[in-house]
Amino acid sequence: MAVTVSLGALFGLVLFFLLRSKTLGYGSAFIAVMFGFYLSSTGASGPVTELTAAVVDALGNI
Repeated sequence: MAVTVSLGALFGLVLFFLLRSKTLGYGSAFIAVMFGFYLSSTGASGPVTELTAAVVDALGNI
């Protein structure tokens, strides 16, 4: 669990800086996929899923 959280945080931080510097390419796509993979393994997966469902429902009501 500790490794998953730390890898998720590491990939999130790297992705943040890649997006901030506008360095988008194959490397940043890999980082984004790995961040999503490790984020889904943490306790944050439930709130992220609920947030996504709420946004989809809100867009459907527009």
